[in-house]
Amino acid sequence: MDIEQRQALGEQAYAKALKYELDYGCCPQCVLATVQETVGIVDDQTVKASHGLSGGGALMGEGVCGALTGGLMALSTKYGRDRDKLDRGRYINNFKKSKELTERFRQEFGGLTCRQLQQQFTGRTYDMWNADEYKAFNDARGQQCAHATGMVTKWVVEML
Repeated sequence: MDIEQRQALGEQAYAKALKYELDYGCCPQCVLATVQETVGIVDDQTVKASHGLSGGGALMGEGVCGALTGGLMALSTKYGRDRDKLDRGRYINNFKKSKELTERFRQEFGGLTCRQLQQQFTGRTYDMWNADEYKAFNDARGQQCAHATGMVTKWVVEML
């Protein structure tokens, strides 16, 4: 696949992931489901396994943005070390790809954690376990989380 085809596929993936995030939430699942439907390398168990990573992990906000985590999982699905090869080195190419994605994300969005993005997107952070706070976050963020989800998915599809 040439670069123009990858970019076109990336744009399609962006639109689908953005829609999934707006319609269903759970950014890592939206990234992985879109990669699965676009490129086909992600299985249903991987999509399921990413569920608890939403909102910086368990909706706590303290960990890496769920969209970025989903993207890192997608890259690892292709470039990561297989279970039967644990004793065969670090598989540095996956780390290089993952670093590239992470650095691009930080440059674009001004942080890596869910809380950093909440601050960037809305000017404050939220307790997503408090229903009123979650609603306030949902209202304040608009489409920004969905955009981040779409961008990660686009970049990952182009990188695969």
